[in-house]
Amino acid sequence: MSIYAISDLHLSFSTNKPMNIFGDNWDNHENKINANWLETIREGDTVLLPGDFSWGMTFDEAKPDFEYLNKLPGRKIMLKGNHDYWWGTANKIKNFFRINNIENIDILYNNSYLIEDKIISGTRGWTITGNDEESEKIYKRELLRLELSLKSGIDNFGKSKEIIVCMHYPPTNKDIMENSEFIKIMRKYNVKKCIYGHLHSEAHKEAIEGDICGIDLKLVSCDYTNFNLTKIY
Repeated sequence: MSIYAISDLHLSFSTNKPMNIFGDNWDNHENKINANWLETIREGDTVLLPGDFSWGMTFDEAKPDFEYLNKLPGRKIMLKGNHDYWWGTANKIKNFFRINNIENIDILYNNSYLIEDKIISGTRGWTITGNDEESEKIYKRELLRLELSLKSGIDNFGKSKEIIVCMHYPPTNKDIMENSEFIKIMRKYNVKKCIYGHLHSEAHKEAIEGDICGIDLKLVSCDYTNFNLTKIY
């Protein structure tokens, strides 16, 4: 079975949040995702979703978006994005899933998973260019959460497994590259692959992909991939 990824679905079945402000290619984007998903994914596959899944502000508003996703084949592992305002504590999310019979979605939240003999770890991340006190606080917290997730994977599944890190924000930018603290933590734990999202439209030109210090970086924002899923393994 295979591992795929797609980020920033920005679903809004119960809210009025059109994404075509980023371009006409976003028109009916949920149908494009659905078509490629059904063509690509089998029940034994896993899809990584690194953030910005739903515009819903609450669980109730996000419910139709989860129902859309729940009907699609494969197991899904979801990470929080900066627009996932519905996100709550792990217990609240799991309880919402249980009550609404959402059976094929898991959350990545200070934890890890073993999929196809690969450790799946990650955290939302944060903007690297922020220089105010609050941004610095969030940035440090996200570094801690990444390390907690990586330690969880190694403690639970061993040191010999290959690690895939999921982030919503890019782990670095063109100004700092290998000096990013996120990159340093991933190097510390011998991470070989990192997928991320967040970037849309003109921001695609800021994407950093390929080998950075032995880590293969990949942008998987859905508009960047023409609303197709990206095969990771």
